[in-house]
Formats: sequence, structure tokens, C-alpha cells
Amino acid sequence: MSTVKAKTRSNLYAHEHRVAFMFVILPVIGFLVFSLLPFLYSIYASLTDWNGLGRMNFIGIENFQKLVHDPYFYKTMWNTLFLMLGIPIGLILSFALASALSRGIKGTTIFRTIYYIPVISSLAAISILWQWAYNGDFGLVNQVLDIFGIDGPNWLQNPTTVKPAIILMTVWKGLGYSMLLYLAAIQSVPKTFYEAAELDGATAFQKFRNITWPMVKPVTFFLIVTNIIGGSQIFTEINIMTPTGGPEYSSATIVWYIWQKAFKNWQMGYACSMALVLAVIVFAVTALQFWINSRSEYTVD
Repeated sequence: MSTVKAKTRSNLYAHEHRVAFMFVILPVIGFLVFSLLPFLYSIYASLTDWNGLGRMNFIGIENFQKLVHDPYFYKTMWNTLFLMLGIPIGLILSFALASALSRGIKGTTIFRTIYYIPVISSLAAISILWQWAYNGDFGLVNQVLDIFGIDGPNWLQNPTTVKPAIILMTVWKGLGYSMLLYLAAIQSVPKTFYEAAELDGATAFQKFRNITWPMVKPVTFFLIVTNIIGGSQIFTEINIMTPTGGPEYSSATIVWYIWQKAFKNWQMGYACSMALVLAVIVFAVTALQFWINSRSEYTVD
């Protein structure tokens, strides 16, 4: 009888393994078809003069040599890095909002909904909305400034103001997402930690430094990594708000430049070489973030 039970259990386990394998293999196939194979193909394409349609002629590392001497490559990389200044600004504001909403003030649910609406809204629609708001003649921003007697510039057509304007838009767009993650982290901190700290006479800053910050640190790490990856790939906002890359290429990002080379100038091989360089940079920065996080995991007081 025990042999029959063991055989039945073995057949059941085998069936469960087959079902589990089917669930696992589908994402693996999707990764191979839509991620790994295109990545390997782009590596080969970066070594050719392919225009995206015709024959691929192998030219070795000429694309990478050309990239080193391309001033627009460095300019767009700098613009991309500059736009990432919005990451710490957004994290600080979202943490401050989450701290305020965690105090149980009236209307918390309404505020959370309002702040999260931009996150679920269409990025293209939001970009068009902000493009209108930044218009130098009849935009909402300049209309508000005019009330205070300030003559606002044409934000998106001025090399000095176009990047800060885009940073403001991206911070506003992602504020609700970061705020909700911080809010969840803050609310998950046991209240007994704060009660014990108060009994020990801890100040508000000491409670923040030794309780709140260590507890929300994993969320901060996650947001930094994902925002850096997302910030390095910013494209839609640039392509809609400044379709020519802004005055003097002042708002053109590296992904926008790659797109221009690939689908406007039909230099697909050269675009692939830039995309590979960008991938290496993003991977290196992400790995550095993981290393820094692992080094500081056990330094909390």
C-alpha cells in the first residue's frame, strides 16, 4: 500500500514539475527572442556599416573610432547626465511628501491619488501638456509669472532654460510613484521603535537617522537604480517637447541621438555602437550602486 502511495506521490510531483517548467520556459523564451538575440545581433551590427535595410558590410571597430571623435555624442551624454539632476530632487521631495502624509493628516487618500495621477497618465499626453505650459507667448507658466510682473522666457527655445524645464517636468511626473513607495516603507516601521527612542530621550533627528532612514534605505536604493536606468533612456519627452533636440542641441539626450542616427540618418550600425557604449555605462553605474549598497548594509548605528 505504501508503494502505491509513493508512486502516486511521485507521479504528482512529476506533473507539478512539468507544469512549473511550462510556466518558467515561456518567460525564458521571451527573453531569448526579444532581448538576448537582438542584443547579440546589435553587437554584430555595430561592427558593420548597415543602414537598417541593405547589406551589412563588416568594417570592424570603425564605428567606435568615429564615436570617439563625435562631438554630438559627448554633448548628448552630458545633457543626459545633467537631466539626471532631477533624480535626487525627486527623491528628496517624494520622501518629504511621504513623511507628511504618514502623519495621518486629513485628506491623505485624496492627496495620494492626486500625486499618483501623473504616473499612470500617458507620457506623450503629459509632454504635450507641458510643451503648451512652457510656451513663451501664451503658456501657463509665463502667465503665472506675469501676475508677479516677471517676463518669462521661451522655456523650450532657450539653451539656458530648456534643461531645467525638462527636469521640472520629469520630477513632477515621477513624484507620485516614489512617494507611494516611501510612504509604504515609512508606515511599515514598527511604532515600538519610535516609542523606545522617545523613552531614551532621542531627538527627532536621531529618530530619523537611526530608525526611519535605515528602514527606508532599501526603497531609496531601488529608486536610485531604477531612476538612473530610466534617466539614461529618456526619449519621449525630448522628442515631443523639443523635436529638433532643442536650441543648439541643448536638450538632445543620448537615446534621442541614437534614434536620430538609426531612423533619420539610416546609420543603424553607428547607432548600435552608441547603444552598446550606453549599455556598458549603465551596467557599470548599476554595478557600482550595488557595490556601494552592499558595503553600507551593516554600517547602520
